[in-house]
Amino acid sequence: MIIGVGIDVAEVDRFRASLERTPSLAQRLFLDSELYLPSGERRGPASLAARFAAKEALAKALGAPAGLHWTDAEVYVEDSGQPRLRVTGTVERRAAELGVRGWHVSLSHDAGIASAVVIAEG
Repeated sequence: MIIGVGIDVAEVDRFRASLERTPSLAQRLFLDSELYLPSGERRGPASLAARFAAKEALAKALGAPAGLHWTDAEVYVEDSGQPRLRVTGTVERRAAELGVRGWHVSLSHDAGIASAVVIAEG
């Protein structure tokens, strides 16, 4: 059963400018595992914008309640290339209240736009 669906888009250049203008923003939005590749190199702005769009889409799928912490949702990619969500804390509690048992995530970035769709399944 589908409990919620969220979609979001982020303009990559605008997102990049926000991160440059407010350097502490990245630490408020992302875990280190989201910010950096296994090599230690920082992910590019398109990848980060897509991860941010996924977090926005996740919040929408949960009904956009107040009090969710950005870093309580981790967007990661399996070895197969499939994006996934790992939730903890405030996000995990809200998902449990709604009966969410699993997530479906799709990420994309092209032509300067990053997008994400999240489906919360019960």
